[in-house]
Amino acid sequence: METNDGKNHLQDLVSDFDVAMLVTQTANGIHARPMAIARLDDGIGAYLVTDINSLKIDEINANPYAALTFQSSSRFASVRGELTVVRDRQLIEQMWKEGWKPWFPDGKSDPNIALLKFTAHDGEYWDNAGLKGLKYVYEAAKAYVAGETPKTDDTQHAKVRLQ
Repeated sequence: METNDGKNHLQDLVSDFDVAMLVTQTANGIHARPMAIARLDDGIGAYLVTDINSLKIDEINANPYAALTFQSSSRFASVRGELTVVRDRQLIEQMWKEGWKPWFPDGKSDPNIALLKFTAHDGEYWDNAGLKGLKYVYEAAKAYVAGETPKTDDTQHAKVRLQ
C-alpha cells in the first residue's frame, strides 16, 4: 500500500508516542534503546535529544542508517531512515523540555546536549486499535476455528514509502 492514506495513517499512529526505540547498527550487530521524541514532523521526520558524548554518536558517525520503532498494546510501527547529529543551539532551545534536566543539569545551555535528526525513508504499521481491533479479533477467531491464518486489510497493516 503506497497511498497518501497509508502515509497519513502512519503519521497519525506515531504522533501519539512520546518515546520511540532507536535502533542503530554497531560493529557487533544492532543496538536498541528508548529515546524521548523532541519533535515529530510531517513525513515522520523526528528529532531526538541525546548527549554528544554518548556511544550512539559513534554508531551514527560509522553508519547513519537506523530505525525507530513504536509500540503500544494494539498499535505498532517501524520506520527506517537516516540520522544526523545537530548542534543548533537555537533549535535545542526551541525544543527544550524541562523533563530532560536530569540528563542535562545545565538545562538547554548544557554543552553536551545535541539533537539527532531522523529523516524517514519508509515505514510499516500494524494497527489493531478501536474498531480495527474488534474486526481483527473477529477475523482471528474465525481463522482459528477454520484452522487458517487471519486476514488483515490495509487499515490494519501497510508498508509505505515516505520519500
